[in-house]
Amino acid sequence: MNNNCYTLKWHLLFLLFFPFFTLYGQTKKDTLSFRVVSYNVENLFDCRHDTLKNDYEFLPDAMRHWNYTKYKKKLDAIARTITAVGGWTPPALVALCEVENDSVLRDLTRRSVLKEAGYRYVMTNSPDQRGIDVALLYQRDQFKLISHQGIPIPHRSGKKKFRPTRDILHVCGMLLNSDTLDIFVVHLPSRSGGAKESEPYRLFAAGQLKAAVDSIYYYRHHPQILIMGDFNDYPDNASVNKRLSAEAPSQNGDSLQPQKLYHLLARKSAIRKHFGSYKYQGEWGLLDHIIVSGTLLQPDTDFCTAEDKADVFHSSFLLTEDKKYGGVQPFRTYYGMKYQGGYSDHLPVWADFRLIY
Repeated sequence: MNNNCYTLKWHLLFLLFFPFFTLYGQTKKDTLSFRVVSYNVENLFDCRHDTLKNDYEFLPDAMRHWNYTKYKKKLDAIARTITAVGGWTPPALVALCEVENDSVLRDLTRRSVLKEAGYRYVMTNSPDQRGIDVALLYQRDQFKLISHQGIPIPHRSGKKKFRPTRDILHVCGMLLNSDTLDIFVVHLPSRSGGAKESEPYRLFAAGQLKAAVDSIYYYRHHPQILIMGDFNDYPDNASVNKRLSAEAPSQNGDSLQPQKLYHLLARKSAIRKHFGSYKYQGEWGLLDHIIVSGTLLQPDTDFCTAEDKADVFHSSFLLTEDKKYGGVQPFRTYYGMKYQGGYSDHLPVWADFRLIY
């Protein structure tokens, strides 16, 4: 064999096996958009009495005349909203506030138009006297459940008594890149009796949440924390910006701290007029929050998000005319005691994460 033939042979072998050489030691990666949603669905009750719960308001023979037809319509309305927030693709995670029991979640995920999405769910079993709880829906192909637990909020006694409230739901799961994600779904105590008078209970509940978050920081090698839910407080209230120290991220990103909480919607809430998930006496405000650990704002990681990847979902079908104060307001199920047939008194909030796996 002459030198020219020998050289040509090795050139051909190199071209044949070059792809294998370049892939050796490397792993092919895909990128996925991972959307999370938080939604207070406004009194998702079934039509049956739940023992030991004060759900009499939502029974067929009660003043609201809540019945199966209205209940089924409510289920489909929530399912339609969740699907729409996902851009007609079911979000990976959906935090829900004001759900009564396991029965309504089973009906929502298996007997509504959401059944094709294949959601599974976990929820709390709280001592709340009205019988409402919080829950998390999750897509099993994007989030593998490891554990879940309810974190109770002891009700205050003594001079200022507070009635029992919702537990905080802590869910731990594994992402497609094998990272662990800790999620907290919250519905802090209401403003019943006045915002100032009820604030100590929200501060106390936020303190319980902060203690749980700090324990994750302590035990996790790479803590990734996501907090969603209805705080019954605004981003500039003490429960959010003092007790949790959750503020808008620095715009230049220089002061980003991995073990600190950041509010994805706080800046929009502060600078945008008529921005919010809830309207009270003609004023829009943000009661529903998405808060993340600094580890989830690092753009060079496999799972991350940013301020511009979060917003309130305010599609026109969720809104109706505000005849008293002008503009629009959430199209709710009831306005006072009058049945409206709408969706909720809150709008959903959402955030997109980039997942490389």
